Amino acid sequence: MSILVTGGAGYIGSHVARLLEERGEAVVVIDDFSSGFRSRVSGQVVELDLGAADATARLIDVMQEHGVSAVVHLAALKDVAESVAEPERYYRVNVGGLGHLLEAMRSAGVHQIVFSSSAAVYGAVQDVVVTERTPCSPINPYGQTKLIGEWMLGAAGDAWGLRAISLRYFNVAGAGWDDLADTAATNLIPIVVARTRRGEPAVVFGDHHDTPDGTCVRDYIHVADLARAHLAAVDTLRCDDGFVGPVNIGTGTGASVREVVTEVSEALGVPTRIRIDDARAGDPAAVVADPSVAAERLGWHARHGLDAIVRSALGVVRA
Repeated sequence: MSILVTGGAGYIGSHVARLLEERGEAVVVIDDFSSGFRSRVSGQVVELDLGAADATARLIDVMQEHGVSAVVHLAALKDVAESVAEPERYYRVNVGGLGHLLEAMRSAGVHQIVFSSSAAVYGAVQDVVVTERTPCSPINPYGQTKLIGEWMLGAAGDAWGLRAISLRYFNVAGAGWDDLADTAATNLIPIVVARTRRGEPAVVFGDHHDTPDGTCVRDYIHVADLARAHLAAVDTLRCDDGFVGPVNIGTGTGASVREVVTEVSEALGVPTRIRIDDARAGDPAAVVADPSVAAERLGWHARHGLDAIVRSALGVVRA
C-alpha cells in the first residue's frame, strides 16, 4: 500500500513526502512541476496536471498500479493577490483539480484524504484567537477555493464514505532541510530576508494597529511542524472511528511584524531598516490559531518557535 502526495515536489509537499519516506511509507508523488522541483523528490514520481482533461483516468491508473490507500492533497495555486487578478484560473485549477482527484478516488476505492486548506477560509476575522468554530467568510478567490474544497470533501463523505481531514494552515515558513527551502518570496519572512540581504528596508503596513508594538500580529508555523501534522492526520484517518473534519495548524502564539524583522536582523547579523506604509484595508490587527483540536484529535503540537523558523529559513539550523 502507498500514500499519494499531490504537489509533492513543492515547498510543503516535499517536506511531507520526505517525512513519510523516512518513516518507511511507500510514497507516490504527483506534480505538474509548474512550481515544484524534481530535485526535491525521489522514488515514484508522476508528472500530471490535475486539471487536465485526462487527469481522472490517469489518476485511477496510478492509484490502482501503486495500491494507493490514502491521499495527501497539496497541489494548488496559492498566491492571494494572483487569485484576485485571475479568479477563473484559481477556480479551474484548485476546484477542478480536486474534482478530478475525488472522481478518481471514488472509482479506485480510496477513502482517505488529508486536504491542504488554509486559514484564508476564515477571512477578515474579528477575534484574535481563531477556532474551527469561527465563521468562514473568505475575502479572496484563493480562500474561496479552499472553502469550496472542504465542502466538496464533506459532500463526498455523505455520498460515498470519504473520510477527510482538512488542515487549515496559518503562516508557514522555515525549512526542515536546506534543499527544501521556500523559493517563492511571497510571505513575510522570506520577503524580509530577501530585502535585508539586498540592503533594502522591510516594508511594514501600518504601525498603529491595536497590538503591543502597533504592527500586525500573526501565527507563524514551521514547515517541518506542518509536515508532521500531515502524518498525524494520515494516522488518524487510518483508524476507522478516528476524527474527520477541519483542524487549525498553528502554534497558538503570535509574533508581530517588528518582531519578525528583529529576528531576521539578528539571524543575519546585519541591521534591518523599516519603511512604514499605510495599513492595508481589511487587514486584521492580530490573528492567532487555537491549536487545541490538533492536540486533542491528532495528538499534534508545534515544536518550533519564531527563532527556529527564521534560522532554518536562512540555513542556520535544521528542524
